[in-house]
Amino acid sequence: MLRIVIIGPESTGKSTLAKGLSDHFGEPWVREYAREYLEQLDREYRYEDLLPIAQGQIQLEELAAKNAEKMLFCDTDLHVIDVWSRHKYCKTHAWTLDEISRRNYDLYLLTNIDMPWEPDPQREHPEPEMRKYFFNVYLEKIQTTSVPYQLVSGTIEERLHASIEIIEALMRKKRMD
Repeated sequence: MLRIVIIGPESTGKSTLAKGLSDHFGEPWVREYAREYLEQLDREYRYEDLLPIAQGQIQLEELAAKNAEKMLFCDTDLHVIDVWSRHKYCKTHAWTLDEISRRNYDLYLLTNIDMPWEPDPQREHPEPEMRKYFFNVYLEKIQTTSVPYQLVSGTIEERLHASIEIIEALMRKKRMD
């Protein structure tokens, strides 16, 4: 089974792309657990919240994987927790780092910042320079893995079309190997 991660800065269409790919291929997608966790808080999140968020993300992923036949679409992975934790608190929990080193993925789709910012109470950095900063951090993160990645840009429809082509090419390559 292929595990495909959609990763990128805030407000770049990750959830929409994950759902679109899920619909197209008829395979499950893993929503971003942080969103539902943070919606239940009646305060600002703290460093201590990042470990249960990371653990919840992995639980959702493993549950969804049980229903996947050929592929699973992940609307984030633990690299995102690591990036936010380091940015905001200058540290990351050891469990999260250990899990990052253990998890295996087949493809990263990195969403570009060429989409307009959409306000959301959970989003923190609408400034263009911060969007660029986080884009570069995610790019550097995934470049340090051995997992192939592709940049997806353009409108929602263009991103979906390009991602479908990328995934179909990956599936053909895997069949040939």
